[in-house]
Amino acid sequence: MQKKLGFLNFGHYAYDRLTRTVDPKAAFDDQLAMTVAAEDEGLDGAWIRVHHFQWMMSAPFPTLSAMAAKTSTIELGTGVIDLRYENPLYFAEEAATTDLISGGRLQLGISRGSPEAALDGQEQFGYTLEPGQTWSHLAQQRGQRIRDAVGGKPVATGDPNSPWSPGGATELVVQPQSPGLINRLWWGSGSTSSGVIAGEQGYNLLSSTLLLQDDGRPFHIQQADQIKHYRAAYQGSGYKTGGQTAVTRSMFALRSIQDERMFGHAGSTQDQAGRLEGGPARSGPTYVGHTEQLAEMLSTDQAVLEADYVLFANPAQLGPERNREIFAGWVEVFKLLGWK
Repeated sequence: MQKKLGFLNFGHYAYDRLTRTVDPKAAFDDQLAMTVAAEDEGLDGAWIRVHHFQWMMSAPFPTLSAMAAKTSTIELGTGVIDLRYENPLYFAEEAATTDLISGGRLQLGISRGSPEAALDGQEQFGYTLEPGQTWSHLAQQRGQRIRDAVGGKPVATGDPNSPWSPGGATELVVQPQSPGLINRLWWGSGSTSSGVIAGEQGYNLLSSTLLLQDDGRPFHIQQADQIKHYRAAYQGSGYKTGGQTAVTRSMFALRSIQDERMFGHAGSTQDQAGRLEGGPARSGPTYVGHTEQLAEMLSTDQAVLEADYVLFANPAQLGPERNREIFAGWVEVFKLLGWK
């Protein structure tokens, strides 16, 4: 059984402790170099997180286009783009353009987004809520608008008398169109209920790095249930535009003395449980060990076994060459499991 393997860069800018400054240019240069390294080492995907008003990546489409220009086969993803900040039709234009540039390699994760630094971030971008509306509800609406647009449904009324009207059409679709992009939209889900909605709406499922729920069972068991409920909802939806599932983990293979020194004490077999945004939350352990040990750990992780795509959070601030070695360790573990 094959599984796709990718890295997920949380997108922090490099920080110079001597000058106490951040260097966004270095962070983007490193992202491009790491994407090339990941393709060289045999990874299937290079994914980025998107955040606003923080020392982190905020503009996904120029970043993804640059990644595409440096590579030829690796998939390029987002986990996730916060729809509270997005105009759906402008998003659809940028996404389709970037997908065409990449040769159809985009895997676009979208969702309501995560906690953030700004109290009034969306308002400063020009977006506010109507009475009775929630950001979760609005994000769902924008997601459906994006799906319609990238799927080629008419979204504007054409003027047949306009000299600019394409063929005198009275119904206009967003341009450009990139065939197949609608099949590569992922909904970022942090609960079983939102995973079910993702299945009902025809998305792929990008399960969050933490679940905004906790019934006391291990994280991987709860997440595996989320995936199963998603698949049941998707199968009953009638859609053919999704059905894939992805999970994210942290994992470091100890393959050298340097690995032992840097990561030997970073592992934990325990979940992290607490509260986030007023509710319970749980995330999984960090896997650290020799490749054979890691293969054994992953073979007992029920959510990893259920998933089609496994993303590993990578320590981007260590630089491209150190990450290349980390990528090679992941590939070795996957080969031991027969997943690659």
